Amino acid sequence: MVTVVELDDLGFDRGAHLLVDRALRGQPPGTVVEVRGSDRHLAVHLRSWARRRGHGVAGARVIAGGAEARRWHGAERAGGARPGEVVERAPASWGVAARGALVEAGGPPLAGIDLDAKAEVWTDLAPKLYAQALASQWDPAVAVDWDEPHLHDDVEAAVVQVMTYLVENEQTALVVPARFLGRIHPHYREVVQFLAVQVADEARHVEVFTRRALLHGEALGVSGAGGRASLQTLMAEAELSLASFLLSVLGEGTFLNLLSFLEHHAPDPVTRQVSRLALADEARHVAFGQAHLEHRVACDPSLRSRLRAATERRHAALARTAGLAPEVFDALVVLAAGGWSTEAVGRGWDRVMALQAEMDEGRQRRLVRLGFPPAEAAALSGLHTRNFM
Repeated sequence: MVTVVELDDLGFDRGAHLLVDRALRGQPPGTVVEVRGSDRHLAVHLRSWARRRGHGVAGARVIAGGAEARRWHGAERAGGARPGEVVERAPASWGVAARGALVEAGGPPLAGIDLDAKAEVWTDLAPKLYAQALASQWDPAVAVDWDEPHLHDDVEAAVVQVMTYLVENEQTALVVPARFLGRIHPHYREVVQFLAVQVADEARHVEVFTRRALLHGEALGVSGAGGRASLQTLMAEAELSLASFLLSVLGEGTFLNLLSFLEHHAPDPVTRQVSRLALADEARHVAFGQAHLEHRVACDPSLRSRLRAATERRHAALARTAGLAPEVFDALVVLAAGGWSTEAVGRGWDRVMALQAEMDEGRQRRLVRLGFPPAEAAALSGLHTRNFM
């Protein structure tokens, strides 16, 4: 039985091919479809279209050819047997095809994508954390009430110094994940998406910390050489898992304590607000880094020895540096003191010492979750940079 396609006055210059394509779809070679219509160019356009598609034409009849079947011969789904399945290794031949798409053979392979194994990049929490990140985005112009009275000059100077320190740390936390975005196979899209949002988070943190620093003045504080040296070792780490370990598990994990400290001891509402908002973002970054490392260690327990070596290597590289600038340390004491009496300053000093102890305890907990014995976790935490990040 011959299938008839009625085109009426619809021409091939206005989409008539869609109806003929639909009639031929899935049919074996040799299938005949009769095309009827009143468009005066129908016969010419039908022959031209059929030749391009590899079909035969006999008058108003199209005889299905095998070109379409040959085109998709050897095509494969960009994924596993189940819809949406994330494969263990994504081939470069899939290019930027969407996960689950049928990939035509012969396209250009991806170049420069060396993070193409699930074990290297994945965590099952990635989709959930990405969804949380999208839902938690905030606008600095709306989320923060920037209208506030001027603090006493020496307290304001302490806030400016701490904000300056936060800016350079957040600039580093922006660069590190950004360096890996273009190296991850797009098949692992949730990881790419999360890291892209993380970069956006850090850009926003740079904005709000800079804005707070300049809220009542025109100059930022100082930038210590030791602190910059510490941060540049993070940017030099070439492996995603090692960089994630040093930045998120150790560095940003330590910053959770610092931002919580600033929220609690902030002398003004704006400093409190920006610290609280940044803290929520950083908690997601740490959760992702921790989950990724736990997944990676579960796949390859020998990774722990390289995590240990990365920590020791960074400690050795920074052994002759000063670490946290004294101006930053003193500014934290001023903020925690809440006053200028000898009792207040002593109390502020004790609070900063307690903060450092809390940072150490947090690092040890995260290291134990990665399978390090408690004694080794304590030793590795002790090697972490004095610059906090």
